Amino acid sequence: MTDPTRFILVNTSHPGNVGAAARAMKVMGFHDLVLVAPRDPEVLARPDALAFASGATDILERARIVPTLRDALEGVTLACATAMTPRDFGPPTRTPRDCFAELAAPGAPGHRVGFVFGGERFGLGNDEVYACHVCLSIPSAPDYGSLNLAQAVQVLAYEWRTAQGGFPVVERTKPVHAADGVAVGGLLAHWREVLVHIGFLDPKAPRKLMARLHQLLNRARVTTEEVHILRGIAREVDRLHERARGPDGH
Repeated sequence: MTDPTRFILVNTSHPGNVGAAARAMKVMGFHDLVLVAPRDPEVLARPDALAFASGATDILERARIVPTLRDALEGVTLACATAMTPRDFGPPTRTPRDCFAELAAPGAPGHRVGFVFGGERFGLGNDEVYACHVCLSIPSAPDYGSLNLAQAVQVLAYEWRTAQGGFPVVERTKPVHAADGVAVGGLLAHWREVLVHIGFLDPKAPRKLMARLHQLLNRARVTTEEVHILRGIAREVDRLHERARGPDGH
């Protein structure tokens, strides 16, 4: 399926950021990366770019380098600048979440979206922002709003993918089964036997110890596997106690 989203990096200077941006894109299912006049023409092949891509080197291999933003926007029907400072005569400034909710709403016009990011040193120039339809500003602390380029790519990639429905989260833990009353009762009986054996519980003065342990197990909602573990511990405690007592029972 053709990727309808393009990520455009303008005048980027650090290979590591380019690689990390590729990784951020791929983990959210995006693949179209275009670089506009990077400071290093060989940035896509630099060791730091490949290392920071961390498995997303296919994004770097398919990435294109073009001389101007106009070239990068070919085929894009909605260009989104990313800038912290709104321009007086620029496009409207929106938060990514609000803007994306409208773009991805049922019945909304289908766009080929392009996200435009400025270089690490100076960001986007006025003319580059004016070339876009909307300016996206990531909400941040008022006294420090500086985001690393690759981090900004990750935030927008995540928000845009989420607005489109996101990816399902696959449950990786095995289902557990709560222990029934018979299993819990068997565990308590086993514990009582061992606790008496090691001298921790005096059957003549139990002081509601077993009742309290029963309540503890109920609050913990132990599983069948946990009952087996706890009974195994009890067996080992009993075995070690017998060994410590010696053959004469003392």
